[in-house]
Amino acid sequence: MQNKGIIKFAAIVLTLLCLYALSFTFVTNKVENDAKEYANGDPVKERRYLDSISNQPVYPLFGHTYQYVKQKEIPLGLDLKGGMNVTMEIELSALVRSLANNPSDDTFNQALKYAESQLSKSQDGLVALFVAEYEKLSPNGKLATFFSTKENAADIKLNASNAEVKTFLDKQANSAVERSFNILRTRIDKFGVTQPNIQLQDGSNRILVELPGVTDKERVRKLLQGSAKLEFYETYDNQEIFPVLQNINNILAAKEPKTAAKTATADTAKTTATSDKPALLSAKKDSTSKDSANVEALAKSNPLFAVLSPATFQGQDGQQGLRPGPTVGYAAQSDTAKINAIFAQEDIKALIPNNIKLLWGVKSMTPENKIFELYAIKPTGINGEPALAGDVISNAREDFDQRGNPEVVMVMKTDGAREWKRITLAASGSPQSEEDNKSIAIVLDNSVYTAPRVSGEIPNGISSISGNFTVEETKDLANVLKAGKLPAPAKIVQEAVVGPSLGAAAISSGLTSAVLGLIVVLIFMMFYYNRAGTVANIAVFTNVFFLMGVLASLGAVLTLPGIAGVVLTLGMAVDANVLIYERVREELNLGKSLRLAISDGYKHAMPSILDSQITTLLTGIILYIFGSGPIQGFATTLIIGIVTSLFSAILISRLIFEWMLKKEMPIKFSNPWSDHTFKNANYAFVKKRKIFYALSGIFITLGIISIIVRGFSFGVDFKGGRTYVVKFEKPVTTEDVRVAVNETFGVASEVKTFGSDDQVRITTPYMIDSQAENADQLVENKLKEGLAKVSGNKSTIESSQKVGPTIANDIKISAIYSVLLSILAIALYIFIRFRKWSYSVGALVALTHDVLLVLSFFSLFNGILPFSLDIDQAFIAAILTVIGYSINDTVVVFDRIREYLSEHHAKNEKMSDVINNAINSTLSRTVITALTVIFVLAVLFVFGGEVIRGFSFALLIGVIFGTYSSICVASPVVVDLIKEDKK
Repeated sequence: MQNKGIIKFAAIVLTLLCLYALSFTFVTNKVENDAKEYANGDPVKERRYLDSISNQPVYPLFGHTYQYVKQKEIPLGLDLKGGMNVTMEIELSALVRSLANNPSDDTFNQALKYAESQLSKSQDGLVALFVAEYEKLSPNGKLATFFSTKENAADIKLNASNAEVKTFLDKQANSAVERSFNILRTRIDKFGVTQPNIQLQDGSNRILVELPGVTDKERVRKLLQGSAKLEFYETYDNQEIFPVLQNINNILAAKEPKTAAKTATADTAKTTATSDKPALLSAKKDSTSKDSANVEALAKSNPLFAVLSPATFQGQDGQQGLRPGPTVGYAAQSDTAKINAIFAQEDIKALIPNNIKLLWGVKSMTPENKIFELYAIKPTGINGEPALAGDVISNAREDFDQRGNPEVVMVMKTDGAREWKRITLAASGSPQSEEDNKSIAIVLDNSVYTAPRVSGEIPNGISSISGNFTVEETKDLANVLKAGKLPAPAKIVQEAVVGPSLGAAAISSGLTSAVLGLIVVLIFMMFYYNRAGTVANIAVFTNVFFLMGVLASLGAVLTLPGIAGVVLTLGMAVDANVLIYERVREELNLGKSLRLAISDGYKHAMPSILDSQITTLLTGIILYIFGSGPIQGFATTLIIGIVTSLFSAILISRLIFEWMLKKEMPIKFSNPWSDHTFKNANYAFVKKRKIFYALSGIFITLGIISIIVRGFSFGVDFKGGRTYVVKFEKPVTTEDVRVAVNETFGVASEVKTFGSDDQVRITTPYMIDSQAENADQLVENKLKEGLAKVSGNKSTIESSQKVGPTIANDIKISAIYSVLLSILAIALYIFIRFRKWSYSVGALVALTHDVLLVLSFFSLFNGILPFSLDIDQAFIAAILTVIGYSINDTVVVFDRIREYLSEHHAKNEKMSDVINNAINSTLSRTVITALTVIFVLAVLFVFGGEVIRGFSFALLIGVIFGTYSSICVASPVVVDLIKEDKK
């Protein structure tokens, strides 16, 4: 074995990196267990404990804080942790109307209405559909007449072509989605969710939001769907507000010192304003500091200032002074709620004048320490209005100033420019000095995004906001400023809520299935391959360790399908070992020495291993590209698992064998009973191929008839609607629940048993097309009304999922594309690898055969088997995995056929006999690998929980069909396609 030193070095480095990545999860669990023990079952006390140590080192070896290690632990998906998953869709039709100043033209509105109606049936976006329909309705019509407005003058001229208008609309649509993404991200950061996840789905107007642990559905819906509110406020100077804060602090200290806030982190006390804030032309801010030695005394005598550090700086004489500007204090994120509670007290509220508003900054001053600034805002009028509303902005863009520094250029409409001139003139102070220049706060959703100082009057409504910006920050600020320019409402098109109890059950079942699956694989390998099986088991353990370590280092979210991916990887990881061991046994049977047999076994098995794993990798990549959410999690696990299993099975196991040979340890590759398994097998697979064709044809024909007559049971993500998992106190019949909810909804709903007989899954299309803001709550109320009719049996909604018609159609189309693309990509790989179209066609026929068999099975036995056989995203993931597994098997057989044809080309043997012998020679490997995977999937099916039972069942029957097709379909098809060699 060459390059052993490099392999050992790589293994050691990878081990250390994986240990480091996984250590964060262990440290986090230890800290949180300590918090639970301290709180003794009180969740509020537990949360306070964790907040108090969020910025303190909890990982002594590296000095990492709890907040840091929490971000680095393996995050759990919503199906394991509970919480809410939402897909937001930006309503671009409102944006298009607004860009055209809401025209009353019939052709324009008819084209836009048609585009909206076609979104659920087409892969094209709204802009493309709208432009195409407008040109169809008005062949000579010019869209520029609608969009060449004063606000759009810089982008669209009156003589612009329709193609140019389309480009402009596409750009504006992308910009609207990006700024909606930034607004949602800011709102979610303020929501206080641990480890939220928000992703912009590339190439679409959709945003995926995951909020672990959230149970208040209505609050989330209002938070995400509310319109953005952009405002400009005048500000106070710190020196004007400090006396008010000092007075509040003194009142609190005089009241009840024992009840005053007594916690303050050292980080808060030592806060320094190290980041410069921008100004309309230029601005610099002094740094502030505070002696941390006084923290404990401060907490006792200064309750407010214990949690809110005043904005001060150290002058040249060493004395502390109040820092100029609108920032009046700093606080740790964990203390902001306490400070808000103090300001909300009736007697404290009376101490704050009505014309003073205290708002938090939207971003922390530094990413490491979550320290936020408190700004003093000056409202105008008796109702606290802003100096200017955000809708006066006509455009905002990121740019660079004359010195090449990033800046934001903001352009206002005519009426806004007049008011802006007055506001900036008042804020700029005396022309002779910049000392009295004040700031104007840019406020989005009641949070201060930035508060630049005004360096002079701005008469024309074109402002430059510059400062210590990065290019990314100027882009974000430009998007924020444009948030008040045009309405582009966001609506929820897909929603899933998983209750904590269902999540806990999923964790339990997922871990149980993973552990049992691992045990089954380990026992079988030792049982069948003797001491070599122990080496394979070490490789499997190593593979799991590397897999989890890589997942942790990538920050991949672990979901229930992800655990299924880990379990499946255990079974498939054995495949490489089985291929090697079977070749080693063949070499030993030829009379070779143990060392030479091991060396030749690895060498001869390598082409089959690589071919089989690459084809599976192709399906994993396609699954990752076309899947979403948990399915991507499964694909990620599968892809990483293939790479780590190759490393472990080929390199780690070889190192162990080399070490054992060096130590002259006995190595056996079989037990007496397994030594002759499938040896000299001579089954007439090729001769009986027409019987196999007939059997498959009959089953597929019955399946197609069933598909036409009975159809499928489509999941909610394929047909749209709302699905609820409901748990009853006592066992219940699905018929009783169906009658009750159908009577209430007035439409036919689907009710199925979900796991135990006291739990059901209800799917309904009721109000799925409704655009009402409270539609989700109305449907849930109706459901509860219907459930109440199930007499003497109280119920609880454990989880819910909503999928709109548009997204359901997109999921269906992407699912079809992914399956077809997977089959074609693999067929192309086979053609390139084997250089004969007959092999490629054989693989194509086998894969199509497997897909049709699984589909037929799901149609024929739907409603007969006592568990769900829904066609949904998880089913598509299973189909693609089956395709990968099937081609894995097929490629191994093809490799042996190619090898045998090469060896026997000069002999007087019939080609069909040579191919049949090749199939028989791989039978041991095919059956052993299939059995290993089937054992694991059977464990997953039995113990994996109801949520993935249909998924694991699809995999189980798919593996059985895939094994059958690689032997009885793919290879015989090759025989029929290759001309018989007359020699």
